[in-house]
Amino acid sequence: METLCLNTPLGDVTVFAHNQHLVALDWGQGYDSPRTTQNPLLNQTAKALRRYFQGAAEDFSSLPLDPGGTPFQRRVWKQMQAIEIGKARTYGQIAKHLGSSPRAVGTACGANPIPIIIPCHRVVAQKALGGYSGGHGAETKTHLLHLEGYL
Repeated sequence: METLCLNTPLGDVTVFAHNQHLVALDWGQGYDSPRTTQNPLLNQTAKALRRYFQGAAEDFSSLPLDPGGTPFQRRVWKQMQAIEIGKARTYGQIAKHLGSSPRAVGTACGANPIPIIIPCHRVVAQKALGGYSGGHGAETKTHLLHLEGYL
Protein backbone atom coordinates (compact mmCIF):
# COMPACT_ATOMS: atom_id res chain seq x y z
CA MET A 1 0.00 0.00 0.00
CA GLU A 2 1.30 3.45 -0.90
CA THR A 3 0.56 6.60 1.07
CA LEU A 4 0.86 10.34 0.69
CA CYS A 5 0.45 12.97 3.39
CA LEU A 6 -0.70 16.48 2.58
CA ASN A 7 -1.46 19.54 4.61
CA THR A 8 -5.00 20.94 4.45
CA PRO A 9 -6.82 23.73 6.28
CA LEU A 10 -8.03 20.97 8.61
CA GLY A 11 -4.51 19.70 9.30
CA ASP A 12 -2.64 16.82 7.76
CA VAL A 13 -4.50 14.05 5.94
CA THR A 14 -3.00 10.87 4.56
CA VAL A 15 -4.37 9.15 1.47
CA PHE A 16 -3.81 5.46 0.80
CA ALA A 17 -3.71 3.64 -2.54
CA HIS A 18 -3.66 -0.07 -3.28
CA ASN A 19 -3.80 -1.75 -6.70
CA GLN A 20 -4.39 1.60 -8.44
CA HIS A 21 -7.43 2.42 -6.28
CA LEU A 22 -7.84 4.92 -3.50
CA VAL A 23 -8.71 2.88 -0.41
CA ALA A 24 -8.58 5.32 2.51
CA LEU A 25 -8.15 8.87 3.71
CA ASP A 26 -7.13 9.31 7.32
CA TRP A 27 -6.75 12.37 9.51
CA GLY A 28 -3.18 13.13 10.52
CA GLN A 29 0.09 11.94 9.11
CA GLY A 30 0.29 8.22 8.50
CA TYR A 31 3.25 6.34 9.86
CA ASP A 32 6.23 7.18 7.63
CA SER A 33 3.91 8.66 4.99
CA PRO A 34 5.88 10.80 2.53
CA ARG A 35 4.79 14.25 1.37
CA THR A 36 5.85 13.48 -2.21
CA THR A 37 5.33 10.39 -4.31
CA GLN A 38 5.71 9.02 -7.80
CA ASN A 39 2.29 7.34 -7.58
CA PRO A 40 0.07 9.00 -10.23
CA LEU A 41 -3.17 8.21 -8.39
CA LEU A 42 -1.95 9.69 -5.11
CA ASN A 43 -0.70 12.79 -6.96
CA GLN A 44 -4.06 13.14 -8.74
CA THR A 45 -5.84 12.79 -5.39
CA ALA A 46 -3.60 15.39 -3.76
CA LYS A 47 -4.26 17.87 -6.60
CA ALA A 48 -8.01 17.27 -6.37
CA LEU A 49 -7.98 17.79 -2.59
CA ARG A 50 -5.94 21.00 -2.93
CA ARG A 51 -8.45 22.34 -5.48
CA TYR A 52 -11.31 21.33 -3.18
CA PHE A 53 -9.84 23.16 -0.18
CA GLN A 54 -9.26 26.22 -2.38
CA GLY A 55 -13.01 26.33 -3.00
CA ALA A 56 -13.27 24.54 -6.35
CA ALA A 57 -16.40 22.46 -6.91
CA GLU A 58 -14.43 19.22 -6.92
CA ASP A 59 -16.57 16.09 -7.19
CA PHE A 60 -13.76 13.50 -7.12
CA SER A 61 -15.67 11.31 -9.61
CA SER A 62 -12.57 10.62 -11.69
CA LEU A 63 -10.77 8.93 -8.80
CA PRO A 64 -10.90 5.11 -8.81
CA LEU A 65 -12.15 4.09 -5.36
CA ASP A 66 -12.14 0.77 -3.54
CA PRO A 67 -13.45 1.49 -0.04
CA GLY A 68 -14.17 -2.14 0.82
CA GLY A 69 -17.04 -2.44 3.28
CA THR A 70 -20.17 -4.55 3.47
CA PRO A 71 -22.74 -4.54 0.68
CA PHE A 72 -24.98 -2.27 2.80
CA GLN A 73 -22.14 0.15 3.55
CA ARG A 74 -21.28 0.34 -0.15
CA ARG A 75 -24.92 1.17 -0.95
CA VAL A 76 -24.90 3.98 1.62
CA TRP A 77 -21.56 5.29 0.33
CA LYS A 78 -22.93 5.28 -3.23
CA GLN A 79 -25.87 7.38 -2.02
CA MET A 80 -23.42 9.82 -0.40
CA GLN A 81 -21.49 10.16 -3.64
CA ALA A 82 -24.71 11.17 -5.40
CA ILE A 83 -25.19 14.20 -3.11
CA GLU A 84 -24.11 17.31 -5.00
CA ILE A 85 -21.67 19.83 -3.58
CA GLY A 86 -23.55 22.45 -1.58
CA LYS A 87 -26.41 20.06 -0.82
CA ALA A 88 -27.14 17.58 1.94
CA ARG A 89 -29.47 14.67 2.63
CA THR A 90 -30.66 13.41 5.96
CA TYR A 91 -29.88 10.04 7.45
CA GLY A 92 -33.63 9.39 7.25
CA GLN A 93 -33.87 10.24 3.55
CA ILE A 94 -31.07 7.84 2.69
CA ALA A 95 -32.53 5.19 4.99
CA LYS A 96 -35.94 5.47 3.35
CA HIS A 97 -34.39 5.17 -0.11
CA LEU A 98 -32.49 2.03 0.97
CA GLY A 99 -35.30 0.52 3.06
CA SER A 100 -33.21 0.77 6.20
CA SER A 101 -33.02 2.80 9.40
CA PRO A 102 -31.37 6.18 10.00
CA ARG A 103 -29.18 4.60 12.70
CA ALA A 104 -27.84 2.01 10.24
CA VAL A 105 -27.09 4.79 7.74
CA GLY A 106 -25.28 6.74 10.48
CA THR A 107 -23.21 3.68 11.33
CA ALA A 108 -22.24 3.27 7.67
CA CYS A 109 -21.33 6.97 7.52
CA GLY A 110 -19.05 6.53 10.50
CA ALA A 111 -17.36 3.55 8.83
CA ASN A 112 -16.59 5.46 5.62
CA PRO A 113 -12.86 4.89 4.97
CA ILE A 114 -12.52 7.72 2.41
CA PRO A 115 -14.11 10.81 4.00
CA ILE A 116 -14.33 14.04 2.00
CA ILE A 117 -13.99 12.07 -1.25
CA ILE A 118 -16.97 9.92 -0.27
CA PRO A 119 -18.77 12.90 1.27
CA CYS A 120 -20.25 11.57 4.52
CA HIS A 121 -20.19 15.17 5.80
CA ARG A 122 -23.14 15.87 3.47
CA VAL A 123 -25.37 13.55 5.48
CA VAL A 124 -27.11 15.46 8.25
CA ALA A 125 -29.67 14.85 10.95
CA GLN A 126 -33.23 16.02 10.40
CA LYS A 127 -32.95 18.97 12.79
CA ALA A 128 -29.18 19.31 13.26
CA LEU A 129 -25.91 18.55 11.56
CA GLY A 130 -25.45 15.16 13.19
CA GLY A 131 -22.14 13.59 14.09
CA TYR A 132 -18.88 13.25 12.25
CA SER A 133 -16.18 10.73 13.04
CA GLY A 134 -13.27 12.39 11.23
CA GLY A 135 -10.85 15.13 12.14
CA HIS A 136 -12.26 17.21 14.97
CA GLY A 137 -15.78 15.81 14.71
CA ALA A 138 -18.62 18.29 14.27
CA GLU A 139 -16.14 21.17 13.84
CA THR A 140 -14.67 19.42 10.79
CA LYS A 141 -18.12 18.66 9.37
CA THR A 142 -19.13 22.30 9.80
CA HIS A 143 -15.95 23.48 8.08
CA LEU A 144 -16.53 21.18 5.09
CA LEU A 145 -20.18 22.22 4.75
CA HIS A 146 -19.18 25.91 4.92
CA LEU A 147 -16.51 25.33 2.31
CA GLU A 148 -19.11 23.79 -0.01
CA GLY A 149 -21.63 26.57 0.55
CA TYR A 150 -24.23 24.48 2.37
CA LEU A 151 -23.98 26.51 5.60
